[in-house]
Amino acid sequence: MKTKNIVLITSTVLLLFSCSQNPFTGKKTLALVPNSQILPMAFAQYDEFLTDNNVETGTSEANMVRSVGQKIAKASERWLNANGYQGYLDDYRWEYNLVRDDQVNAWCMPGGKIVVYTGILPITQDETGLAVVMGHEVAHALANHGQQRMSAGQLQQVGAVATAVGSQAAGVDEQTGALFNTLYGVGSQVGAMLPFSRSHETEADKIGLTIMAIAGYNPDEAAELWQRMKANSGGQGPPEILSTHPSNDTRINNLTQWAASAKAEAGKFGVTSFK
Repeated sequence: MKTKNIVLITSTVLLLFSCSQNPFTGKKTLALVPNSQILPMAFAQYDEFLTDNNVETGTSEANMVRSVGQKIAKASERWLNANGYQGYLDDYRWEYNLVRDDQVNAWCMPGGKIVVYTGILPITQDETGLAVVMGHEVAHALANHGQQRMSAGQLQQVGAVATAVGSQAAGVDEQTGALFNTLYGVGSQVGAMLPFSRSHETEADKIGLTIMAIAGYNPDEAAELWQRMKANSGGQGPPEILSTHPSNDTRINNLTQWAASAKAEAGKFGVTSFK
């Protein structure tokens, strides 16, 4: 059997048998790398990060991060349990830390390991603004976006191998083969990986909005936060097609449209007033 056929068959088998289900969308998602491998790595990397960085403890801001994180985690569990996903968070080890750094950023590793940088707090301004950010980051972990991106990266590598093998089998000269490989790299990045990443960001925005509402935070404030994020960036950024994230305007429009449905979902849990 030719090598390129082996590559094709292998990638097809991986796609067919390495999927999981996103509890929030019901869609099948890539899961070439199991959480049994991802979570221990994530927990170890998180501990190493905390050791190497300036973690704030005992301050009002650090306490706020922990408080908001706990509410977001509880809201996530309430939603999952109510929708038939009891035990979904059994392997999570929630942790919420504030790190002194000027970066305007926050993140959540697979398994619920969260970091908020002090640099984003002037933009979040208050507990509700922080809930927008933390809800979004937790949504990435809940939807297994890290797992999907690792899986997509593996498929991209398989595709690169297939392109190289195909070029050799066709007798293409070295220079033309290198051009094919470059075109594949650019095409797969702009045409597949970047849209894949943007779809994750949009999905996390929507999931995060629902979670923050169930936690008692006003989802109307999400669009306001992104107005401040836009102002902070000075409106600068690459064209959306070349970015890993949707544009600020796209996010603002989406969040504005979704706020009412997030409130309605929160109402199912008896949450009808918001901070």
